[in-house]
Amino acid sequence: MSYTINRIIKDADFEDVDQRARQALADHGFGVLTEIDVKTTMKKKLDKDMPAYRILGACNPAMAWEAIGVEPRVGAMLPCNVILREVSEGVEVSAIDPVVSMSAIDNDELKQVAGKVRDSLSDVVQAI
Repeated sequence: MSYTINRIIKDADFEDVDQRARQALADHGFGVLTEIDVKTTMKKKLDKDMPAYRILGACNPAMAWEAIGVEPRVGAMLPCNVILREVSEGVEVSAIDPVVSMSAIDNDELKQVAGKVRDSLSDVVQAI
């Protein structure tokens, strides 16, 4: 079982895909709370070069509210990360599958919320 929802956008510009991803997230009720430029960080901290790689920490406030309401400690697993990474074919977009990531939590109500979030993130990935 995969733990991410994936799509490769062929022959795409990284920054263009980044903007498309942010727009698709916004269109589906998500905001980007955090951003980590992994490529720049690795160069700065380790003097290592790598292809473009960015982590967007996305949150849908209504769904986060619902999840926290049924499982208060679930915040340790938020926000939902979406990664953009440069690959030979173009740019790969991967979003966490919250159903898989939260499967260790024994709470049926949370599993229902996670399913709704997965559906939304799948829509986001396809919309990019």
